[in-house]
Amino acid sequence: MPRTPKKQRTGSAADAYLKRLADKIRAARAQRGMTRAALAADSGVSLRFLAQLEAGQGNPSILVLRRIASAMGFPPDVLLSDEKAPTEQSRLAHIIKQLAPEELIAAQQVLEERFGKAGARSPNKAYIALIGLRGAGKTTLGRRLALHRGVPFFELDREVEREYGATIGEILALHGQPGYRRFERQSLLTVIARNPSAVIETGGGLAADPDTLPLLLENTLTVWVKASPEEHMQRVIDQGDLRPMARTRQAMRELKNILKAREPFYRQAHLQLNTTSMSAERSFRELLNLLEGG
Repeated sequence: MPRTPKKQRTGSAADAYLKRLADKIRAARAQRGMTRAALAADSGVSLRFLAQLEAGQGNPSILVLRRIASAMGFPPDVLLSDEKAPTEQSRLAHIIKQLAPEELIAAQQVLEERFGKAGARSPNKAYIALIGLRGAGKTTLGRRLALHRGVPFFELDREVEREYGATIGEILALHGQPGYRRFERQSLLTVIARNPSAVIETGGGLAADPDTLPLLLENTLTVWVKASPEEHMQRVIDQGDLRPMARTRQAMRELKNILKAREPFYRQAHLQLNTTSMSAERSFRELLNLLEGG
């Protein structure tokens, strides 16, 4: 039988690797809810080269991969591994590798106490948190629920801006996505510490943060407010939102990728409310019924 030339086999293997790398970067970016432009700004890698990478056509250096991974909050070796896409487990494994023996013992104790079945805690119903992508109805439902319960309503994104005296865009430009997530986590803790009860609307990307989601689930009764991708998009457009996701030609594909990447995190919510094809009034009644049953 004729043999495939070695050069051709090598080229095919390289092409296959670059395709897997492209899939990993797109999946990680979708999980974080980052636009390509945001990743370019945070990593210092040109938008054009990122587009080539995500098309499986770019051949990055190790230093470039390190900058891209760092901007998304993943260890660099995740992009070089055989995993299909970066996962929170891979990030945790990376942290564990760097611990000293005595630190490993302490970490094991913390994990067992906080996340083991024996240490599981019921959600604190004094705080209701609404998670999910924008366009599902979180703000409308959150304001009405807070009024109904006679408690304050907090949009966590606005609390971050107020606490740090800068817009989200400015915070991201100065500190990147990982930095913003730290500020978001601190604002969540501040809201809970200063208020005996509240309704909290979170940003769409909070649930994908491995440090903040456990805090939310432990301290609040968390509701995933969701809708079909088509309704998510239409509601955003109806609100006059002109951010990149609402303008790009590939907006629907991008939205579906983000929903798919974040669904495992959103599903950890204590309750789920699907507002597809529902009016605001009916959605609110369904939310009240859901909370009474939960």
